[in-house]
Amino acid sequence: MKSLFACISGLVFGIGLLVSGMADPANVTGFLDVAGRWTPLLAYVMGGAVAVTLPGFWWLRRRSEGALQWPARWPPDVALIAGSVIFGFGWGLTGVCPGPALVLLGLGAPQAVLFVLSILVGWKAIQLFSERRQ
Repeated sequence: MKSLFACISGLVFGIGLLVSGMADPANVTGFLDVAGRWTPLLAYVMGGAVAVTLPGFWWLRRRSEGALQWPARWPPDVALIAGSVIFGFGWGLTGVCPGPALVLLGLGAPQAVLFVLSILVGWKAIQLFSERRQ
């Protein structure tokens, strides 16, 4: 049942990315181009997501004490901050993050293959690095 729910959730997420236009890297880079041809589409998508999600988080937090807490890595450490910065630069340069990359991969976009392979290489590299540190 969990696998079915995960599959349906992923499908709904992918359809949402397509419908909102967030699978198109031009929409993301257009939002980040504040000095050029700025497009507010990403702000609308984010605003809509917050408007839909916030009441659910509010309800969950009031319903069950301790169900929603700060992340386990609080305050953030250097690795978390560095990873966030690298992610942000990559997202800004390409206009693609992992969710839309998988949608583009499913659509057969050739640049998505390289992007997803890069994610997998980075993922494996951090696993090896973490094992060595311990």
